[in-house]
Amino acid sequence: MALAANENMTEINLENRKNRKLTQEKALKVNLDSRIYGTIVEIGAGQETARQFFNAGAAAGTVAKTMSAYDMQFSDDVYGKAGRYVSRERCEQMLQHEYALLIKRLDQSRGEESCFFSYAATVTARSYSQKNECHGWIGVRRQLTPHAEPSEIILHVRMLDDTNRQQSEALGILGVNLVHGAYYHADDPKAIIDNLQDGMGHDKRIEIDLIHFSGPDFAKVENRLMNLHLIHSWSCRAVMFAPSGESIVPAAALRKKDTVVIRGSFKPPTKVHMDMKEVAVKHFSQEEGVELDKILVVAEITMNELSGRGEDADSDFLARVDLLNELGFSVLISDYLRFFRLRSWIRRYTQSRIGIVLSVLDFDYLFAEEYYEGLEGGILEAFGKLFSDNTNVYVYPSIRNGKLITLDSVDVGDDLSYLLKHLTHNRAMVSADIQDVTNLQISAREVIKQIPHGRGDWENCVPEVVAKRIVERKLFGYQDDVSEK
Repeated sequence: MALAANENMTEINLENRKNRKLTQEKALKVNLDSRIYGTIVEIGAGQETARQFFNAGAAAGTVAKTMSAYDMQFSDDVYGKAGRYVSRERCEQMLQHEYALLIKRLDQSRGEESCFFSYAATVTARSYSQKNECHGWIGVRRQLTPHAEPSEIILHVRMLDDTNRQQSEALGILGVNLVHGAYYHADDPKAIIDNLQDGMGHDKRIEIDLIHFSGPDFAKVENRLMNLHLIHSWSCRAVMFAPSGESIVPAAALRKKDTVVIRGSFKPPTKVHMDMKEVAVKHFSQEEGVELDKILVVAEITMNELSGRGEDADSDFLARVDLLNELGFSVLISDYLRFFRLRSWIRRYTQSRIGIVLSVLDFDYLFAEEYYEGLEGGILEAFGKLFSDNTNVYVYPSIRNGKLITLDSVDVGDDLSYLLKHLTHNRAMVSADIQDVTNLQISAREVIKQIPHGRGDWENCVPEVVAKRIVERKLFGYQDDVSEK
């Protein structure tokens, strides 16, 4: 056992040295690039990014100034008032102020040969006095060529290490990766994202759940696709979009909200989905403590419903998000296939009530014991996590083989029938009313097959605004006058 422990420690030490070397090499490459020159300002976890550049050597060629305005009065005097100190607003204030100062003081003396940058971080890391949510806003504003208009990258992070020292170290590594990527992967935003976790090791240390590219160098970047790529790159497990279409931080969107989640492919959103939304909100608003005007309704699409990569897959994804936004939904894209994982993720951000809406047809795998392979407690463990504290599942009826199936009539097998009775008796599972029985005949899979053939009966299966947008923007392969070709 001692030998195995020593071998394990040796592997860990080698991995740590490898990671430190990678970060040092990136920082040194920036330092030795005579074009790159700027300021680094960090609030909340020490000057870790600056330290990485100084430790690498030759930092005098890169760093014009470093600063930490920790005191709120100092911070306000330098950057102006902000609603919250750890916020996107404050990070952008820092970037704008520091970059403008660089141009004012140095453009005349070295603007011909320099590509100026400002890096800013405002975070709340682990402290001795409280077990707070450890998160922050990080950004870089930089020129790619001398005298060019700057472009900007902003991201929101959650720090997952247990101690302040570890979190600070991870933030320093992230800062080096961001500055390095902003210059050396400038023409490939996905590569910038892919390299943000370099040097972190195998353990998950930083979660990035929002990224935003702006400025002339990123004029053609579709930020929703970049946020989707955060999941592809394993930077996070879920991203969110507001009804306006803007990427939003899940913690801010879900905080203190009673949340209803409707899972589906939404390809396209149909009248069934709207019925599910209405009936779920009706039931949910009757739960103890829930106020109708404070309910957040979220349409969730799992990554396995977004199969494929490339332009067609991107267009498909954007079409679904756009249509759901038109219908007033917030949109969640997640990598959580199993419902109890999704519920645990939501509970991370809100202690308020959670409602999950699903079709009775989802019981095919919800009550399939093989669906929970790998869990020590199997289906009982999964259901214990799904239905704990203030969580309800609303079950929408469906038609299979011409027969209406509801929560009351669904067959889950003899072995699990008493489990189902327990859940329904205690209102953990609630039978959803049928808004319009004719809508139960609608199948999104059939609708999507009909759309490429032009105008037709499929338009009666989707909300009016969805049909209009599909025709106007030729979504999902729609073509005009197919019958005449």
